[in-house]
Amino acid sequence: MATMPKESVEPAPVRERYHVYHAGAHVLSGQFEHPIKQAIEHYGNVVLEKTRREGHLTESVGETSVEGLISFKAGRTRVIGSQLMNKKDIWGNDHSGWVTQSTSVLEGFNVGDVITADRVVAQVSTEHPLTYPGHVPKVTFLGTRFENLRVAGYPVQLELDLNFCGNRPEGDRPYLEDGGFLDRVKDQLNSIVNNDDNEDSEDLPEALEKQYHAKIAYINDLKERAKGGANGGRNGYSKLQCSLVKSIGPIPGAKVFGNMIFIPDFGTVSLAEVEVGIEAADGFSGEPRPEPNDGSYFTLHMLNMRLGCPLVATTQAATATINGQTRP
Repeated sequence: MATMPKESVEPAPVRERYHVYHAGAHVLSGQFEHPIKQAIEHYGNVVLEKTRREGHLTESVGETSVEGLISFKAGRTRVIGSQLMNKKDIWGNDHSGWVTQSTSVLEGFNVGDVITADRVVAQVSTEHPLTYPGHVPKVTFLGTRFENLRVAGYPVQLELDLNFCGNRPEGDRPYLEDGGFLDRVKDQLNSIVNNDDNEDSEDLPEALEKQYHAKIAYINDLKERAKGGANGGRNGYSKLQCSLVKSIGPIPGAKVFGNMIFIPDFGTVSLAEVEVGIEAADGFSGEPRPEPNDGSYFTLHMLNMRLGCPLVATTQAATATINGQTRP
């Protein structure tokens, strides 16, 4: 009896993996409300705009005074996107992958002759591995710093934790689904609300205390959703704020709450504030969006200021952001 020939099955084509770079930086932005009402442009704005091409863009800004209220002697921004192949350090750790870096530098910074700094550097770098799945990057803030930051002439003694985000989460889980990262953010918030070693913590405004408790409850919810709780899956396109500030020493005439400095008759300044979030991939190649391609983004504001008297303004200084996505 003759046997029928077996039908040959063509192997599925191997889809090429690629990376979409996205990074931006600027040295100053915001909005004046008093004594003038005026938008503060994005000085030194530079963007590596969602591209598969490697790139290196820079922008420089000379001495600038914004209505005599905020000034700086010089500003510089830079964004880099590149692919490294067969890149190992002296310990044998493999750093091959798609590397993105965003940098914002301010020199001779002055806000109302109250906040001054010789130099402020915001720098965010990510590494997306070449191997599958590799959608979640390792992130570092190496290079980020304040030099001679002062409030009303008094030096600000602070310590930064540039490795606050920790190692790349296991299993390619987004940072907002990583228990270790969420616990570190929660501990940071708890230390502000329950810090018995800081006499200023007793003066924590009720409205601010409620905000911190709400953020802690939000993190608890993220942890439950990450376990596949009520929604039974990914926890949506969430975001949260944390800070690279580990500690700030006492400042005469001011109060310190975590990374926030309250300056009477002037306003509040949040230092080294980081927003970590998940942004949906938007089908760069026209394909339906698979969830694993969602991108993790990191935005660093070195000074996030809410000023109330006599200068009324919201402004951010030395900002760097990264949001790259690997496909498929």
